[in-house]
This record gives sequence, C-alpha cells and structure tokens, in this order.
Amino acid sequence: MPGTVRGAGALAALEGAVGVIVAIVLVVRGLSGADQSKVSAYGTAAWFLILGGAVLAAGMGLFLGRRWGRAIAVIAQILLLPVSWYMIKGDQLQFGIPLGLVALAGLVLLFAPSSSRWMAQGYDSSIGSAD
Repeated sequence: MPGTVRGAGALAALEGAVGVIVAIVLVVRGLSGADQSKVSAYGTAAWFLILGGAVLAAGMGLFLGRRWGRAIAVIAQILLLPVSWYMIKGDQLQFGIPLGLVALAGLVLLFAPSSSRWMAQGYDSSIGSAD
C-alpha cells in the first residue's frame, strides 16, 4: 500500500475525529443550557456524530489498507471545499484557509498516481502485474 493512501487515511481520520469532537461539545453545551434550543444542539450533534464517525471510519480503513474508505474520503474532501470557501468569504480566514488546504491535500493524496494504481489493483488482477 502506498504512503499516499496512508496519508489520505490519516487526514480523513483526523477530519472525522474533529467531527466527533464537535458532536461531543454540542451535546455538552446542550446539557449545560448554553444553547437556546436543546433540540437544535442535539440534532446538530447527531449530524456531526454520524458524518464525522463515517469519515473517521473511512480514514481508519484507508490507513489500514481497506479500499472501501476511499469513496467516503473523496466525498468528504469535496464537501469540505465549499465549506472552506464559505468560511473565507465570511471573514473566517483563520479557519477557511487551513480547511481548504487540508481538503485539497486529501484530494491530491487520494488521486495521486500511486493511490489510483493501488485502488485499481483491487478491481483488476492484471493491473500492476509483470506480464
């Protein structure tokens, strides 16, 4: 398994872990009464937990050499790009620029030639063989 896949897996796992941490923070804020609407806090927490958990699992899967994690990781990176753009346009440069750079780095790693060859080997046994 190429290092680009491991790197992409590590990035995706980090992104997923951040999503799970945000879910925990939202639940704690909801329980403490910091949010005006506890229903909103819990619903948003559930959303972050589900999506963050899926991205975390995909990242861990990629890091361990499981091909199934690539699709989820690619979708996560693509969805993070407009979020980054929205943050940059909303004068949140300190969050938007790093997020955009991480998402772009993830896409570069996921679509690097060595990553694509590794992914293709799972579907065609003739790819990469010495004929």
